[in-house]
This record gives sequence, structure tokens and C-alpha cells, in this order.
Amino acid sequence: MLPVRDLTHYCVVLEGLPLGVTGAQLVHAAGESSPGGLPPETRAVVLAAKSELQLLQLEMRLIAKNIPHAAIREPDAPWCGQLMAIGIAPCDRSLVKKEVSNFPLLK
Repeated sequence: MLPVRDLTHYCVVLEGLPLGVTGAQLVHAAGESSPGGLPPETRAVVLAAKSELQLLQLEMRLIAKNIPHAAIREPDAPWCGQLMAIGIAPCDRSLVKKEVSNFPLLK
């Protein structure tokens, strides 16, 4: 279990997907990026990416900064390997604020 502190679990999903697909991608991103055993005070934030390119750029920044995350690619048609969502491991939000500040909340 992570030490109790102000943790935020960010997930960024491609906007404009059918609702069921959005839900599935978010579940994958959250599940694969979380170590589990999070304190109940952990904040969950879901953000929207306007394009796969935006997600790819975020992925590259996270890799460059060694920020733990899970990139979710959908193998099935019609997406065929497209990057659909990214879950960022729960952390102090100040560590990733700059990386996610351009993404609006999912509506």
C-alpha cells in the first residue's frame, strides 16, 4: 500500500468514442496504472484528449520524465492498435500538473 498522502490518479481518454468504449478504456487505464491499495482520499481525475496525437505526445513526455503510466492501445477493429487512453500512476499532482494541464475534464 502506498503511504497516505495527497494522491491524484489521472486517466486521459480519447474523446468522441462511444460511451461503452470510453468506459472500457478508462477501466483498463485505471486498473493497469494503479498499484492497488490506495488510500480512500485518493482523487480520481478523468481528462479528455482531442486526438491520438495528443495522447502520443503525452506518452512521450511521461516516458522522458520517467513518470509511471499505462498506455492503452485497442487491438481490435476498427481501432487496430490506436492509443486510446493513458493512466498515470497515482502520485502527488504537482509531479504531473504540467503534463496534463492542457487536457480538459472529460464531459
